[in-house]
Amino acid sequence: LEVVESGGGLVQPGSSLRLSCKVSGATVDFVGITWFRQAPGKERETISCINTAEGSVTYLDSVQGRFITSRDVAKNTAYLQMNSLSLADTATYTCTAGACGDSWWGMDAWGKGTLVTVSS
Repeated sequence: LEVVESGGGLVQPGSSLRLSCKVSGATVDFVGITWFRQAPGKERETISCINTAEGSVTYLDSVQGRFITSRDVAKNTAYLQMNSLSLADTATYTCTAGACGDSWWGMDAWGKGTLVTVSS
């Protein structure tokens, strides 16, 4: 089981960015996909998780209403659509595969992370 993120970059405040998480070794709707982020000097946060089967999603309060997690079974890829980005969203974002609600170390696969920098 492997996951690979892509789509990070440098954007201005208020912009949008979409991260992708390509899954291999399993089908994306049979694994939970959790997005974590970690800003420099801060603790890692769980951003969202899209569950298996029914695809229900949970979000961190601070991104609720701005970030949208989805998946495309045909492309075996999950996405994190990030809107209205602010300086506080600057972090390395990592896609993981595993049961929603599990901790970072409880995941079954981790991507290498992609850096999102929000700066004016």
